[in-house]
Amino acid sequence: MRIRLTSVFVDDQAAARTFYTETLGFAVKHDVPLGADAWLTLVEPGDEGGIELLLEPSGHPAVAPYRDALREDGIPLLVLQVDDLAAEHARLEAAGVVFTQPPTDVGMALIAVFDDTCGNLVQLQQPKA
Repeated sequence: MRIRLTSVFVDDQAAARTFYTETLGFAVKHDVPLGADAWLTLVEPGDEGGIELLLEPSGHPAVAPYRDALREDGIPLLVLQVDDLAAEHARLEAAGVVFTQPPTDVGMALIAVFDDTCGNLVQLQQPKA
Protein backbone atom coordinates (compact mmCIF):
# COMPACT_ATOMS: atom_id res chain seq x y z
CA MET A 1 0.00 0.00 0.00
CA ARG A 2 1.31 3.47 -0.89
CA ILE A 3 0.12 7.04 -0.76
CA ARG A 4 -0.26 8.13 -4.39
CA LEU A 5 -2.61 11.12 -4.11
CA THR A 6 -3.73 13.54 -1.46
CA SER A 7 -5.81 16.67 -1.75
CA VAL A 8 -6.20 20.16 -0.42
CA PHE A 9 -9.46 22.09 -0.74
CA VAL A 10 -9.13 25.38 -2.63
CA ASP A 11 -11.57 28.23 -3.19
CA ASP A 12 -10.43 28.93 -6.75
CA GLN A 13 -8.53 26.33 -8.75
CA ALA A 14 -6.97 28.87 -11.16
CA ALA A 15 -5.68 31.04 -8.32
CA ALA A 16 -4.49 27.95 -6.43
CA ARG A 17 -2.69 26.70 -9.53
CA THR A 18 -0.88 30.02 -9.83
CA PHE A 19 0.07 30.14 -6.14
CA TYR A 20 1.16 26.51 -5.85
CA THR A 21 3.18 26.56 -9.11
CA GLU A 22 4.55 30.10 -9.39
CA THR A 23 5.03 30.86 -5.69
CA LEU A 24 5.65 27.45 -4.13
CA GLY A 25 7.29 25.85 -7.16
CA PHE A 26 5.20 22.73 -7.82
CA ALA A 27 4.62 21.42 -11.36
CA VAL A 28 1.26 20.59 -12.95
CA LYS A 29 0.85 16.89 -13.70
CA HIS A 30 -2.81 16.75 -14.72
CA ASP A 31 -5.22 19.52 -15.69
CA VAL A 32 -8.31 17.79 -17.04
CA PRO A 33 -11.45 19.93 -17.41
CA LEU A 34 -14.47 18.53 -15.56
CA GLY A 35 -17.30 20.98 -16.17
CA ALA A 36 -16.64 24.18 -14.24
CA ASP A 37 -13.77 22.54 -12.35
CA ALA A 38 -10.79 20.37 -13.27
CA TRP A 39 -8.85 17.32 -12.15
CA LEU A 40 -5.83 19.45 -11.29
CA THR A 41 -2.88 17.68 -9.69
CA LEU A 42 0.63 18.86 -8.89
CA VAL A 43 3.92 17.10 -8.24
CA GLU A 44 7.37 18.11 -7.11
CA PRO A 45 9.35 19.39 -10.10
CA GLY A 46 11.25 16.54 -11.73
CA ASP A 47 9.22 13.87 -9.91
CA GLU A 48 6.46 12.99 -12.39
CA GLY A 49 5.91 9.62 -10.72
CA GLY A 50 5.76 11.08 -7.23
CA ILE A 51 2.89 11.76 -4.88
CA GLU A 52 0.27 14.02 -6.45
CA LEU A 53 -1.45 16.91 -4.70
CA LEU A 54 -5.00 17.41 -5.96
CA LEU A 55 -6.24 21.01 -5.83
CA GLU A 56 -9.78 20.02 -4.90
CA PRO A 57 -12.67 22.48 -5.38
CA SER A 58 -14.12 23.50 -2.00
CA GLY A 59 -17.76 23.66 -3.08
CA HIS A 60 -19.07 20.79 -0.95
CA PRO A 61 -21.10 22.19 2.00
CA ALA A 62 -19.01 20.29 4.58
CA VAL A 63 -15.75 21.95 3.49
CA ALA A 64 -16.33 25.51 4.77
CA PRO A 65 -17.18 24.58 8.39
CA TYR A 66 -14.27 22.11 8.47
CA ARG A 67 -11.70 24.58 7.12
CA ASP A 68 -13.08 27.47 9.19
CA ALA A 69 -12.71 25.42 12.38
CA LEU A 70 -9.14 24.43 11.50
CA ARG A 71 -8.18 28.00 10.61
CA GLU A 72 -9.76 29.38 13.80
CA ASP A 73 -7.65 26.95 15.83
CA GLY A 74 -4.53 27.68 13.75
CA ILE A 75 -4.33 24.12 12.43
CA PRO A 76 -2.75 23.67 8.99
CA LEU A 77 -4.63 21.63 6.41
CA LEU A 78 -1.41 20.65 4.64
CA VAL A 79 2.19 20.01 5.74
CA LEU A 80 5.06 20.41 3.27
CA GLN A 81 8.60 19.32 4.08
CA VAL A 82 11.55 21.57 3.23
CA ASP A 83 15.31 21.13 3.50
CA ASP A 84 16.03 24.66 4.78
CA LEU A 85 13.15 26.33 6.60
CA ALA A 86 14.97 29.65 7.09
CA ALA A 87 15.69 29.94 3.37
CA GLU A 88 12.14 28.97 2.34
CA HIS A 89 10.65 31.35 4.87
CA ALA A 90 12.79 34.21 3.54
CA ARG A 91 12.02 33.35 -0.10
CA LEU A 92 8.27 33.09 0.46
CA GLU A 93 8.09 36.19 2.63
CA ALA A 94 9.92 38.14 -0.11
CA ALA A 95 7.28 36.86 -2.55
CA GLY A 96 4.52 38.32 -0.35
CA VAL A 97 3.40 35.14 1.40
CA VAL A 98 1.81 35.91 4.77
CA PHE A 99 3.03 33.76 7.65
CA THR A 100 0.75 33.20 10.64
CA GLN A 101 3.56 31.50 12.58
CA PRO A 102 7.22 32.36 12.09
CA PRO A 103 9.89 29.65 12.07
CA THR A 104 9.61 27.87 15.39
CA ASP A 105 11.62 25.06 16.97
CA VAL A 106 9.19 22.39 18.18
CA GLY A 107 11.75 19.82 19.28
CA MET A 108 11.95 17.23 16.51
CA ALA A 109 11.45 19.80 13.73
CA LEU A 110 11.40 23.44 12.77
CA ILE A 111 8.02 24.64 11.52
CA ALA A 112 6.37 27.75 10.12
CA VAL A 113 2.77 28.30 8.99
CA PHE A 114 1.49 30.45 6.13
CA ASP A 115 -1.78 31.36 4.42
CA ASP A 116 -1.96 29.79 0.96
CA THR A 117 -4.36 32.51 -0.33
CA CYS A 118 -6.79 29.72 -1.27
CA GLY A 119 -8.51 29.20 2.08
CA ASN A 120 -5.93 27.14 3.97
CA LEU A 121 -3.11 27.31 6.43
CA VAL A 122 -0.05 25.38 5.29
CA GLN A 123 2.79 24.25 7.54
CA LEU A 124 6.37 24.05 6.37
CA GLN A 125 8.43 21.51 8.26
CA GLN A 126 12.17 20.89 8.41
CA PRO A 127 12.91 17.71 10.35
CA LYS A 128 15.92 17.79 12.64
CA ALA A 129 18.63 15.18 12.21
